[in-house]
Formats: sequence, C-alpha cells, structure tokens
Amino acid sequence: MRSDIAYQVLVNDEGQYSLWPAHQPVPAGWVADGKTGTVDECSAHVDSVWTDMRPKSLRDAMSD
Repeated sequence: MRSDIAYQVLVNDEGQYSLWPAHQPVPAGWVADGKTGTVDECSAHVDSVWTDMRPKSLRDAMSD
C-alpha cells in the first residue's frame, strides 16, 4: 500500500473490513465505516473494531 495517499475503511455485510484508497469509488457490496486516514491510522482502527474474524453469517449460526 502506498503511504502517500489517504485510505478509508470499508465494511461488508459479513462484517469484514478492508482498506481502500479514499479517492476511489466504494465497490459494490461494501460501505465506508467513516474512518479515513493513513494506512497506519486505518489499520489501527480496523484492529480495534474487527475483533472476531469470523464472517457474520458464521457467528450468527454458531450462536443459535
């Protein structure tokens, strides 16, 4: 990843996170979660909010 551009944090319906260049359109199936910044800032945000790597559908199935 380039360190000279801004990134945004995206999340999909399964609760999975990704970093995406802020100047690029958000791809289908993803939404911005509101965090924009450097790679390090966005990575730290993802580390703090994505504490369970299992997809949402699996978490839901295991809680039944």
